[in-house]
Amino acid sequence: MKLMRSISGIRGIVGNTLTPQTVISHTKAFLDLLKAKRIVIGRDSRPTGVNIAEMVCGVCTLCGVEVMDAGLATTPTVELLVEQFKADGGIIVTASHNPIEWNALKFLNSRGMFLGPSEAKELFAKADAFGKKESISNSDDLHIRATIALPYVDTQKIKERKFKVAVDAVNGAGSFALPKLLESLGCEVVKIHCEPNGIFPRGAEPLQENLSHLSKVVKENKCDIGFALDPDADRCAIVSERGEPIGEEYTLAIAAETVLERDAKPLSINLSTSRMCEDLAEKFGTTCYRAAVGEINVSLDMIEHHSVVGGEGNGGVILPALHYGRDSLVSAALVLDLFARQSIKVSDWVKNHPSYAMLKKKFEIKNDVSLAMEKAEKAFADWKADKRDGLWLGKEKSFVHLRASNTEPVIRIIAEAPTLNEAETLCKRVEALI
Repeated sequence: MKLMRSISGIRGIVGNTLTPQTVISHTKAFLDLLKAKRIVIGRDSRPTGVNIAEMVCGVCTLCGVEVMDAGLATTPTVELLVEQFKADGGIIVTASHNPIEWNALKFLNSRGMFLGPSEAKELFAKADAFGKKESISNSDDLHIRATIALPYVDTQKIKERKFKVAVDAVNGAGSFALPKLLESLGCEVVKIHCEPNGIFPRGAEPLQENLSHLSKVVKENKCDIGFALDPDADRCAIVSERGEPIGEEYTLAIAAETVLERDAKPLSINLSTSRMCEDLAEKFGTTCYRAAVGEINVSLDMIEHHSVVGGEGNGGVILPALHYGRDSLVSAALVLDLFARQSIKVSDWVKNHPSYAMLKKKFEIKNDVSLAMEKAEKAFADWKADKRDGLWLGKEKSFVHLRASNTEPVIRIIAEAPTLNEAETLCKRVEALI
């Protein structure tokens, strides 16, 4: 039996032809048809009426529509209420004379009248469009093929290198996709935490302190590299062939180099990202732009400056040639491309590039945040200042970034300098002002 649809609304057997998806799609279509701002809802006494009415109310609320819930009410009562309260329409949850296992949605216009034939036809057409659901069974394959096809990924070189790679996907969304990408690039993959069951066996972020297991696996299996993801697989951190987590800041720098070697155009990073990317920009004769913290801020900056690569120092690489979002599959492919073409190891890259010490700390807000920022700016008067996102202060090879947290009453401080001692000194100078 099919769902019955007519000028009387929609009607079916609950859980069979009248499903939650049906209720949602037709309610949304009705609101869209009327461009509704206020709706009256009522129901009869059927056992399923309360739940269906709550579902209808929920859809209205999520669509920003004011709900006037009459609760248990006769059909004529709801028709009257629509007119009296000058509502844009009404929905009555009732299957009228049908048996108890049935229920229905009756739709009223602003005059408290049922929809006419043309309106009903338009409503059902909209509902069919809203209600369509198509499963994408090969989403990982689509992503992998698009990544491999990038002009910055020399698949032949990577295959020739025959990398042995350990992957820690923290049992998240990348559990199948990243290993499959690596295998398609001719890599031997050692998998840990690659069961997408939602149980995170370590800290969710791919931070150094969370990668002891991956480090051990890399060493024991004599892997060339280890990749660690976060649960939604938009961030990627690296463990060297020595089993040493090199820090998530390195992912973007390594990926950026393999792109800039081929296409020396601008790149974009956020204010808290390591200046390793600025060094690379200088090396390739291009510009490194900084944006406020947040993926969307970096993406918009990339669009503005036509940046060829960018991202954030948390292991998030953005490559516009594929899309404007952080992407761990892209990160891994670019990183392997560089090491394959240059015939180097992870530790070689780290050794051959300027190293920086970065500290990330947070302090309770004891005084007014803006006052603390003013003090810091004055204390660092000879430093370049950027106030787009808190206060960023930079000089030569060092910077310090102060930001008020959006989630707790603290000030976050990120300081980077050529040595750990210099970074600690920066933090202490700022802490004294807070």
